[in-house]
Amino acid sequence: MSAATTMRFDEVDKIEATDLLKSMGISFNGYLAMAVKQLINQRRIPFEIVPPRNVPTEETRMAMLRAEAKAAGLIPDNDPGFTDPDEFFASLEA
Repeated sequence: MSAATTMRFDEVDKIEATDLLKSMGISFNGYLAMAVKQLINQRRIPFEIVPPRNVPTEETRMAMLRAEAKAAGLIPDNDPGFTDPDEFFASLEA
């Protein structure tokens, strides 16, 4: 027995996904049915959740911000740039 449902997707995303799935021989609806079945079977999201392409991670974003601050002269070039509080406090004692 199947149940109908209505879902909304970004139009461009749906077109891209449909084309990609078609190249794999899978329909969009077929993929959704497989994903739901795997969610049930595995009792977890059946795929890795990753950020969109070309979106920097928090670590990368902070490194970019730090580089921009150094380039603007807000942070000296020889600043050690601590990421660990213990390392920072140890440097104060040295």
